[in-house]
Amino acid sequence: MTGAVLLALLPIALLIGLGALLRRIGFIGEAFWPQAERLGYYVLLPSLFIHGLATARLDGVPVLSLAAVLVASTVTVALALLALRPRLALDGAAFTSVFQGGIRFNNYVGVSAAVGLFGAQGLALAAVANAAIVPTVNVLCVLVFARFGSGGRLAPAAIARQLAFNPLVVASVIGISLQATGLPLPIGVDAMLKALGQASLPLGLLCVGAALDFGAARTWFRPVAVSSAVKFGLMPLVTVLACLLLGLRGPAAATALLFQALPTASSSYIMARQLGGDAPLMAGITALQTVLAGAAIPLVLTVLDGVAA
Repeated sequence: MTGAVLLALLPIALLIGLGALLRRIGFIGEAFWPQAERLGYYVLLPSLFIHGLATARLDGVPVLSLAAVLVASTVTVALALLALRPRLALDGAAFTSVFQGGIRFNNYVGVSAAVGLFGAQGLALAAVANAAIVPTVNVLCVLVFARFGSGGRLAPAAIARQLAFNPLVVASVIGISLQATGLPLPIGVDAMLKALGQASLPLGLLCVGAALDFGAARTWFRPVAVSSAVKFGLMPLVTVLACLLLGLRGPAAATALLFQALPTASSSYIMARQLGGDAPLMAGITALQTVLAGAAIPLVLTVLDGVAA
């Protein structure tokens, strides 16, 4: 299982490295990267969320209890980060990056690892995990950007507009609505959304690599350490407690713990760039968490046997 996780992480790390290389050698013009980020945020990532949530197969999965554990643990850790913020000595934009690094997760690694662990059942469990966490995380992050982003604090009406028109939140609502009603995606649209969604991962990771600024790496230590400690320490711990309190056992509990111990995703960087976060710091957190996950996830996996019993 550890090998499956490492194999899922390897292409992510390589794509980040390739993006950094392409930017450094000037193979692609500088004007490309902002447009690629915009395409990812408004088209590719929403397509990924709509297709993934609408087509998920949930047969035989404890949907409500698994979703409750994931939402409860995510919200709890988000509140803990907000409570910790005054002690971090970070500006608002940097805090949004630490926040995203603490609660976002990499869908690609999660699905690959869940299937490797539980086969077809793992795919269904991963679908529920995505359906529960994706909208929760995106709503929380939009709220944090509205409060702490570089654009300044927004009024309640402006925050409501941010949520109502955020493409990732809207895509999550559409996907979950299609899943709940059982309505299929129209012929042709299904394949189009799937293709666009598949393109979101490589392009997003190339943009993460292109944004890396190792000259500023010495300023990353504190925020990266906090974000990674939350992601690989606090989040799994809270998830285990939630499983015990809500009575979630077996493969569903193991999947919940696995998803909550994943490194943050490339969508964190895209969101930071579009909504006024500290995008270079977010790129650093994404890259370094991907590397750290190679050691952190195997440690978390040692807990899985006990949780999944």
